[in-house]
Amino acid sequence: MFMEKNKSSRRVFLTNSAKATLAVTAGVAASGSFTNAFGSPHSINSNSPWFDTGFKQEPLPYAYNELDKAIDAMTMEIHYTKHAAAYATNLQDAAKAEGVEMSKPVEDILGKISKYSAKMRNNGGGHYNHELFWKSMSPNSAEKPSGKLAAAIDSSFGSFDTFKTQFSDAGKGRFGSGWAWLFVDGDKKLRIGSTPNQDNPLMDISEIKGFPVLGLDVWEHAYYLRYQNKRADYITNWWKVVNWDFVQKRYEGIA
Repeated sequence: MFMEKNKSSRRVFLTNSAKATLAVTAGVAASGSFTNAFGSPHSINSNSPWFDTGFKQEPLPYAYNELDKAIDAMTMEIHYTKHAAAYATNLQDAAKAEGVEMSKPVEDILGKISKYSAKMRNNGGGHYNHELFWKSMSPNSAEKPSGKLAAAIDSSFGSFDTFKTQFSDAGKGRFGSGWAWLFVDGDKKLRIGSTPNQDNPLMDISEIKGFPVLGLDVWEHAYYLRYQNKRADYITNWWKVVNWDFVQKRYEGIA
């Protein structure tokens, strides 16, 4: 009797699981979402230029001193050549040790990072986050976005100023080291959140999940030489160098 009941329960479980999987798959296909059934990020289009971060560090798109209205040259140099470079090197070491194919984009492992080591998580996140961070800044920054991104920000947050306040608060309120994010969730809605350490919304272990559009590094090494403990001042000035052209294209490429 017990075995028959067990078999019956198992059949019900498998049937319900199959139905749930089919329902989720249908929903994903219908919405064009980049999240899979478990909320892990997955590219809408594997050929998308926004899902192709390599395992090696790319050159900075500007000189160390060109973001001086927000970040001093020495901080930029140390941040790029020491901190970020170490993430790239350690990520490659972890990939070799864990049999990861480095011809594929880093995004491929972030969506299933729970299956890998802490070294892979910390350095994969650190490398990805910084590669996005450098591109998200420019010495020739516009004051605000335009086009679809501007409209989406107004729709999601009420106004650009309200968005800036909420995003800044996410950075100021992150306890210890971490990041503030503007990201697109599975319903293609803009959201604001933060993650600890080098985590990001692409990771299956992250409390916030989606596609990162803009990220702000609030680790102390990103600002301490000029601002010391005044993280809020760093964030205020950081808005002066946001590369809205890049962020707009990134958003429009997946929205």
